[in-house]
Amino acid sequence: MFREMRRKKQALDRTEIDRILHYGTNGVLALSGDEEYPYAVPISYVQDGDVLYFHCARSGHKLDLIRQNPKASFCVVDQDQIHPEAYTTWFRSVIVYGTMEILEDEQEKRTAIEKLAEKYAPADSVENREEFIRKDWIPLCMLKMTIDHVTGKEAIELVRQKEETGKAA
Repeated sequence: MFREMRRKKQALDRTEIDRILHYGTNGVLALSGDEEYPYAVPISYVQDGDVLYFHCARSGHKLDLIRQNPKASFCVVDQDQIHPEAYTTWFRSVIVYGTMEILEDEQEKRTAIEKLAEKYAPADSVENREEFIRKDWIPLCMLKMTIDHVTGKEAIELVRQKEETGKAA
């Protein structure tokens, strides 16, 4: 169902993919849009095993599109170092393919927003995070992407650098 990566030598293993998803702070969520135009929107997220959680308002374009077609992709760029002398970039990125769901279960929604809050405000007190969640609970909507397939790739220069040094760049 999913295409095999052409340049297998540049493929990232699942450990590296999970590292990128764990530490990444944002990505681009792509949905099947109106009039067959793709709709891609930058968004923050949190990974929890084989799912990603996103937050959004209770109404809007994203939700309309998810209701029409829950299939989506999500891209996180870990590195994009420009090398103008070689007309290239040394990149590392991950693409997640999955099925979106608008969370209706109050407990799962609560768990998801707590994970998101902890990721983006780890030094904040539990009490303060709880206050922010309580204040924004009514208009809050949480999205869940169940990962169906994930792939990661890095520039051949980074692969070569790893081979030469025996470690990640």
